[in-house]
Amino acid sequence: MSHLVSARDLSAEIEQDAERQVEGPVLVDVQWRLSSGRSASSGPIGRPDYDAGHLPGAFFVDLDTELAGAPGEGGRHPLPEASVVQEALRRCGVGDGSRVVVYDGRESFAAARAWWVFRWAGLTDVRVLDGGLAAWQAAGLPVSTHEPQPREGDVTVRPGSLPVLDADGAAAWARRAVLLDARDPERYSGETEPLDPVAGHVPGAVNSPTRAWVAPDGTFRRDLADHWASVGPGTVGADEVAVYCGSGVTAAHHALALAEIGVDATLYPGSWSDWVRDPERPVATGPTPG
Repeated sequence: MSHLVSARDLSAEIEQDAERQVEGPVLVDVQWRLSSGRSASSGPIGRPDYDAGHLPGAFFVDLDTELAGAPGEGGRHPLPEASVVQEALRRCGVGDGSRVVVYDGRESFAAARAWWVFRWAGLTDVRVLDGGLAAWQAAGLPVSTHEPQPREGDVTVRPGSLPVLDADGAAAWARRAVLLDARDPERYSGETEPLDPVAGHVPGAVNSPTRAWVAPDGTFRRDLADHWASVGPGTVGADEVAVYCGSGVTAAHHALALAEIGVDATLYPGSWSDWVRDPERPVATGPTPG
């Protein structure tokens, strides 16, 4: 079953559920600006975009404070506390059997983080609106500026429902299996590093930029399997794949893309921002060999 849903299919699903008088999917808006960093003191950085327009009935969840812990130990976007995730889900009305659809503005980077965190927390039916709000609007579907009242969901989260790596685990993984670095080539190679104090990559990691998995309209490429075949030596057919990025956001997007072609990828949530916290850890530079 696909982890993605198109705008038109989601609209039809919502309409059919309404006609049948059954509870529809819980819609979660995680609009967020990747280059903006943490939430400003004035409030969540994605909140103005949500207020300007969102899917009717969608609830806003903040990536920085509800899908991640405070920066520091574990990197810039460490795993959130289970209680924080549970509170956010319950506020959105999520129960143990709920269907959940998450989306962001366009490329699904933040939405993929929500998809991964919710599944890590034990939810089993989580999908991403492919192309986000932009795809919804391009399909001529309505948006709303009305924020629904908080609900009282009863979901109980089960953190640890997906496997994760820490820095030592990532180092060991790169020596025996496929470790993907989802950042842009310039950051992977060490030519530039706009966010973290050290440039380069985990020794043994293979560069696979997340943006290369996205079509021009912000949806996932339709030839994901073919693209996977072109990533690099030793990747195709690998049954052990892990992925990291700068702070664990775009790496989740990578995990989602791989899940669409049947590859289960393990996430290193702390990613490069966690790796470079220890100056004793080795740093490699240069392009992917081969």
